[in-house]
Amino acid sequence: MLDQSTLAERLSRFDANAGAGVLADAYLAGIASRYPTHAFLGGNTQLIYQRQIRFLTEAVKSLLNKVPGEAQVLDWGCGKGHISYLLRCAGFQVTACDVTAQAEDSAFGQPTPIIADQGIRVVPLLDKVALPFADASFDVVLSMGVLEHVYDDAASLQELRRVVKPSGLCLVFFLPYTLSWTQRLAHARGDRYHDHLYSRADVARLATGARFRVLRMAHGQIFPKNAVPLGAASVLEPLDRWLCRHTPLRYLATNLEVVLAPA
Repeated sequence: MLDQSTLAERLSRFDANAGAGVLADAYLAGIASRYPTHAFLGGNTQLIYQRQIRFLTEAVKSLLNKVPGEAQVLDWGCGKGHISYLLRCAGFQVTACDVTAQAEDSAFGQPTPIIADQGIRVVPLLDKVALPFADASFDVVLSMGVLEHVYDDAASLQELRRVVKPSGLCLVFFLPYTLSWTQRLAHARGDRYHDHLYSRADVARLATGARFRVLRMAHGQIFPKNAVPLGAASVLEPLDRWLCRHTPLRYLATNLEVVLAPA
């Protein structure tokens, strides 16, 4: 097993390189233009997703010694299906799942043209915490803006620990950060979509309780990700990443991006 400093250095290098030359996905951009509910895929958010999938790809190759086609990935809380789509495009074997609630952020409670077009099978989650998968089923479990919305974040993280392989990874992205200027502004305006904000200490506590170790915890999105169009995003996203890596402005960023491994 690689030591912690070597792991952190590798992950930092993946992060530094993942955003270089990212281009918009034409299919997702087309979906964004036709469906108002998917408009966010026509802006900077799409490039963030693509950067994160690139980061995951490099982590799987280097840390798990697998090519994407050999890696089983759980897209936990798949929503509109765009992450499952991008994972498939990257070559991963993907299992998508979501709660069956008729909510606007559930795959079962909203229009899902990507899921329909791409023939993505979504496993229904009938329990608020328990997952219908065997122990150690996945090389990677992925939470993209999900953990902060669940009924019990600590219990859900423990369940993700159960289904990931002992040699696997758990990636928690878009976790709203407690010092974020955008999150605080949203709260001041009465927008409580992210009611629960997380500090770095909160993440460390949750990880320890779920028997994970933190390989890397980074900040992301100083600029509002949903308000930046694709044209400007090709410039602002690399700048955002540079500021988050090299300046104290990271502590005002919107989200935390966390890489965990079973302890």
